[in-house]
Amino acid sequence: MSSATREILWNVPVPWLMYVLLVPTVLIGAWGVWRRVRLWRRGRSELRWDRKGERLRLVLRHAVAQGRTLRQAYAGSMHFFVFSGFIVLTMATTVVMLDHDFGTTIMRGAFYLYFQSLIVDVFGALVLVGIAMAAWRRHVSKPPQLVYNREASWILAVVFVITATGFLLEGWRIAATDDPWGAWSPVGNAVAVVSSAVASDGALTQAHAATWWFHCVVTFAFLAWAPYTKLIHVLTGPLNIFFANLDGHSASLRPLDFDDDEDDDEDADEEDEEPFGVNDLARFSWKDLLDLDACTECGRCTAVCPANVAGKSLSPRDIVLDLRSLMHDNADALLSEDRSNDDALISTILDENALAPDNLFACTTCAACMEACPVYIEQLPKILDARRYQVMEEAEMPPTMAAAITSLERRGHPYPGTRFSRLDWAEGLDVPVFSEVEDKSEVDVLLWVGCANALLERNHSIVRSTAQLLQQAGVSFAVLGNEERCTGDPARRMGNEFLYEQLAQKTIATLTKYGVRKIVTPCPHCFNSFKNDYPALGADYEVQHHSTMLQKLADEGRLSAPGQESNVKNGGDVTFHDPCYLGRYNREFDAPRDLVQIATGKKTTEMEKSRESSFCCGGGGGMSFVDEAPDQRVNQQRAQQVIDTGASTVAVACPFCTTMLEDGLKACGGGDVQVKDIAELMLGKSNPRRNDGPDPEP
Repeated sequence: MSSATREILWNVPVPWLMYVLLVPTVLIGAWGVWRRVRLWRRGRSELRWDRKGERLRLVLRHAVAQGRTLRQAYAGSMHFFVFSGFIVLTMATTVVMLDHDFGTTIMRGAFYLYFQSLIVDVFGALVLVGIAMAAWRRHVSKPPQLVYNREASWILAVVFVITATGFLLEGWRIAATDDPWGAWSPVGNAVAVVSSAVASDGALTQAHAATWWFHCVVTFAFLAWAPYTKLIHVLTGPLNIFFANLDGHSASLRPLDFDDDEDDDEDADEEDEEPFGVNDLARFSWKDLLDLDACTECGRCTAVCPANVAGKSLSPRDIVLDLRSLMHDNADALLSEDRSNDDALISTILDENALAPDNLFACTTCAACMEACPVYIEQLPKILDARRYQVMEEAEMPPTMAAAITSLERRGHPYPGTRFSRLDWAEGLDVPVFSEVEDKSEVDVLLWVGCANALLERNHSIVRSTAQLLQQAGVSFAVLGNEERCTGDPARRMGNEFLYEQLAQKTIATLTKYGVRKIVTPCPHCFNSFKNDYPALGADYEVQHHSTMLQKLADEGRLSAPGQESNVKNGGDVTFHDPCYLGRYNREFDAPRDLVQIATGKKTTEMEKSRESSFCCGGGGGMSFVDEAPDQRVNQQRAQQVIDTGASTVAVACPFCTTMLEDGLKACGGGDVQVKDIAELMLGKSNPRRNDGPDPEP
């Protein structure tokens, strides 16, 4: 075994020609990579070099181990076979180079037999299996999320040719040299056995020499061509994962600097003013532009997009691909040192493509696209940056969204038709208001009610239940009452960043006045604003969603479980709907489920789409203020998923989800399924609606 090896470049005529061909291969490929790098560098600066250890671990988990890719069994296995196979084949080629060009003796003995022969053969076979799976998927099953073009088919064909000719060369060498170690290469040895039965050693030697050069030329051409194709994701994918936003989906939103605009020279030409939001490629960051080249065209983002599933034309995949095409179609202009004619460069990214206004305002900001992307592309910030431009520069948005914005400006909440005040929900309860508390230091926590809970009648019972549970547990809390205003979340997600900052600063001033440091809220949107958005404005609070606080109180024995009979309709099963801003945005999945089990004595019956892959209720991003087409309503898609579980109750943990799911269930014939917030379940009361009329239309 110690003598096991093989002759490198056996039967290769004029081998030095390979090195000559390698020079243009490297130059052409390197130029393709460098041109892309130069394009990315045209983007604006952004800090993505911090926390290198954490970033490297992310690369190992999702680039090397293919963590996100493998979430889909068939597509993930297919990609893993090709990816891992080429990693091993590249390692084997490197070993050959070290032995032949640098005089090492690595390719000997057990290492040669176990790795260079057996393992390399097995992984090479996996490449062929993966290519066959990809071909079947692309040309037979044809899932709708894929992009179908000739380039992808050519890539599959070339990879197949390179791998298959590699096995032919190995088999013919084994047969012609009667290699004593040939059995250690199972696929190559099988080729040798078959070939020896139909051709002489001399014919195999001649075929080997000709095929070797064909294999070499095709491989080199492939390496030179790859940086100009979607295969660049082999490089850009790991890079994009390394530069991912490590602080979660909410942190992907970049704050705007309104102070600079206020300090501009009053006589400055309007054309020189910096616009709010993004309307051309030059105003994206370098990471945004890297995102475009990292796209693998897998379409997973579009497949999970609730707006797209509901039949709308919004496609996160097409947004990225349209921007990528725009970037490369205008590469020469982008790379030009003359930046005086940027307006003529691209004029706008918002016309006649996937980022058209109708698509922008269909986004629920659920971040499912970002969660699904195997290479960590950030589709949502691009949508919101373009939405900001439409709202703050063009003053264009759906009329009902505009009405919500106007109400936020005038009344501090997004419900122009409401008849309720900020404290009507507390009628009959002894709830302290901060302004009336003499010793404010005795208040442990602020109960932040939120607009959707205070001003929509259906949701009054959510915050009433929360307040009663806190009282039962002996928690010292107070509310702001009529001093509470919107956190600004709806304004920010609808694209009005300026209004968001105004509302946020007013809220921060109020909280500072009362010395508030701890907050609990039943609204995931408010929770997310306090936790992830406000720190950028210099305000840092200890904030909890009511699910985590109530679960902790229950674990401490300060809350007791109610009777199940008053809790679960007909004693049936309970399913739980994960709010996007609690689950995907803030990774809280267990606390609300624990509360459901405490309150009902049953584990939740999970929907097919739950936890990280939960399907949006359709109310985020300002969509709760939009009257959608009847056949394109996201809430009805989610409601049907609730019905499919057979559960009699759907537990929720967000006021927007409550109203959206109730409406969706009624529209889908699931009106007998009750919708209950986890606080309502824990209190164990039916919490009937008041009888003074329906909630207002937004």
